[in-house]
Amino acid sequence: MTTPHGTSREWHLVARPRGVPTPADFALREVPIPEPGPGQILVRNLYLSVDPYMRGRMNDAKSYAEPYRLDHPMHGGALGRVVASGAEGVAVGDHVLHGLGWREYALAGAAEAVRVDPAAAPLSANLGVLGMTGLTAYAGLLRTAEFAEGDTVFVSGAAGAVGSEVGQIAKLKGAARVIGSAGSDEKVKLLVEEYGFDAAFNYKNGPVAEQLAQAAPGGIDVYFDNVGGEHLEAALSALNLHGRVALCGMIAQYNATEPASAPRNLFLTIGKRLTLRGMLVGDHYDLRPKFVEEVGGWIREGRLRYHETFVEGIENNVEAFLGMLRGENTGKMIVSLPE
Repeated sequence: MTTPHGTSREWHLVARPRGVPTPADFALREVPIPEPGPGQILVRNLYLSVDPYMRGRMNDAKSYAEPYRLDHPMHGGALGRVVASGAEGVAVGDHVLHGLGWREYALAGAAEAVRVDPAAAPLSANLGVLGMTGLTAYAGLLRTAEFAEGDTVFVSGAAGAVGSEVGQIAKLKGAARVIGSAGSDEKVKLLVEEYGFDAAFNYKNGPVAEQLAQAAPGGIDVYFDNVGGEHLEAALSALNLHGRVALCGMIAQYNATEPASAPRNLFLTIGKRLTLRGMLVGDHYDLRPKFVEEVGGWIREGRLRYHETFVEGIENNVEAFLGMLRGENTGKMIVSLPE
């Protein structure tokens, strides 16, 4: 086993953001490349994921995930190549998926890494359409929202990595109608023309409630929420009796410094007998084998399409993250690290 010599660069959180994070909240630091001990592997990261949930981990508040520690490397989904191994069954040259992103080299426990087959799909797909975001879409729609054939489905943030997959899975599973919202006319066009949504609208062009009512005159049965705020309020008004909501994310509120003004119509949940259920992908890893088999098949058959937005270089990791929060990505936002 030969461990590479030299240094690795990694991003540290150096200040708790208030409101929208700024580059000053982060620092790119050099550290020695570590050597793996028994049961450990050293991974040269090739692709790093940036995701909305990471904004919550920057707050020093109790949540479902431990807050990032100041002056320590941040974590996130990553995929790389094993360059040194002290673990049985993991060889140099293997490609693995793990949770130690935001850095060039990662020292990981072999038990916490998942080997992936580079011949089965593009490696980056394991961070998006076939990775955590894809499983979020699959489990959130089918298990959390209890989707049934014939449902009308509304998806917010529909051009993102999760939302675009939710809409397509709904269509493939027999939805009567799928509606999406996005933040630009270009993304709206993509939803209808490429992803096969029945209708879509740009939420910046007018009140969400009005545009949703026009797109779904018969109401909706399922709302997959990636946004919160005004979108959730509009969906509550549009939901039919016994409608279901999968609360996946509320990106509209992640950088808020004041309490959200909406939804103001939660009383509708009583008369309509609605179900609002939060979801975390970590509760649904038992679905992963079925998810990979089914979604992987749809991708190979050309029935499920996906986009990725790449930003190159570890030095641009923060800008990729901030750009994702601003909605500059189409599909999954990924940082690529050339070797």
